[in-house]
Amino acid sequence: MNEKITVQSFGAAKTVTGSCHLMTVGKLKILIDCGMFQGTDEERNYERFPFNPKDIDYLIVTHAHIDHIGRIPLLVKNGFRGKIISTHPTRTISRIMLLDAAKVMEEEYKVEYKKALRRGEPEKVKPPLFDEDDVYESLEFFKITLEYEQPIKITDTITVTLKNAGHIIGSAYVVIKINTKNSIKNIVFSGDLGLKERLIIEPLTFSENGQYIFIESTYGNRKHKSLKESIREFEEAVIESFKDGGNIVIPTFALERSQEILYVLREMYDRGKLPKCKIFLDSPLAISATKIFLQYPEYFNKDLKEMIKNGKNPFIFPYVEFTSTVEESKKINSIENGAIILAGSGMCTGGRIKHHLKHNLWREESSIIFVGYQAKGTLGRSIIDGAKKVKIYGEEIAVKSKIFTINGFSSHADKPILIEWLKRFKNKININIIHGEPDVMEIFKDNIQKELNIKPHIVEFGEKIYIN
Repeated sequence: MNEKITVQSFGAAKTVTGSCHLMTVGKLKILIDCGMFQGTDEERNYERFPFNPKDIDYLIVTHAHIDHIGRIPLLVKNGFRGKIISTHPTRTISRIMLLDAAKVMEEEYKVEYKKALRRGEPEKVKPPLFDEDDVYESLEFFKITLEYEQPIKITDTITVTLKNAGHIIGSAYVVIKINTKNSIKNIVFSGDLGLKERLIIEPLTFSENGQYIFIESTYGNRKHKSLKESIREFEEAVIESFKDGGNIVIPTFALERSQEILYVLREMYDRGKLPKCKIFLDSPLAISATKIFLQYPEYFNKDLKEMIKNGKNPFIFPYVEFTSTVEESKKINSIENGAIILAGSGMCTGGRIKHHLKHNLWREESSIIFVGYQAKGTLGRSIIDGAKKVKIYGEEIAVKSKIFTINGFSSHADKPILIEWLKRFKNKININIIHGEPDVMEIFKDNIQKELNIKPHIVEFGEKIYIN
């Protein structure tokens, strides 16, 4: 075989979201991820795919975050009939994540349509990208589920292997091995990489085989605080908060972060450090995700495996309540003290968290603990930046509660881990930077050049990269 091999990025190129990379080997077309654009790029979701979805033979999914899977139903609507390859947890979690995305889009559409109708401009409101029926149809194409390190031959000359990325449960980076006429080529797509220290899942693994590497750069310009230090800060914040009475509100992402915080609280409870309280997981999506986590204990790290072996549930203990219904959620706001409330969305842009902030932000005895990144322009960012008042559902709310910001719970690799991951590859000859903000990419590019003495390339949208 001596067919032309090219890679083009149609998402996560000089931006963080919309991950979508097309590899062409002769006539075979392999897509790596098909994610949704988010934040300031979200309008790009309505653009036509720059390729024909009908031509895609395989879609390899690295993990189940929406910026990596969010356009799969749209891909299927536009004619994709190939096979989707993923790990077992990724397939299962993709179901709840995509159904939730469809529900949110439908709700947002109804609200915006009513407003536009009153303005006499209903035609200006864009319909949802897909609905629940589209999601169910797309799930039928998850045909191949793999364990880590389990190679599968998709042609006589091409083998795909998924390796543990250590980012979220089931996350993987992809090694595509191609036997050409004269050599063996290993092309690697990082997906999102995690860390060597993880609370729940097995940490990131390293690989030797990779000549052509496409690497994410989300935090390629910084070093995270240690996990141990962050856990200590979190425990101190919880203990200090309860000294004054009131409640603790924790904005949390449904996937991974909610489970990590529940596990830290469980550990506090077991050591007798957690004051008596009620802990509410007030997010239907997080509740579903937590139940799915428990279906895959083989993906947990050794500490959690030992805990389960001893008959303990890492996420459920006497203080914890799951509140699925709207009625149950509303009842929480009648509690004036002794409650820890975990709710989404993680950046406070929507969901039940806004109701809990509305009821607690103005109370000096309550606390808000931020354990995740807050993007510019979000309600969460306004609060941590020191706003004295914020608007929630049109009402001005004073910010008088105690505010804690704990930055070390990131599930993304930082610069030292990204560099170490690259260093472990033997015979690397080509490094391409994707999935990052342009200024961060430039810093990361300089660091790679200094540390590895290789000049990497920052990938442009749609640029054709040839694998020689």
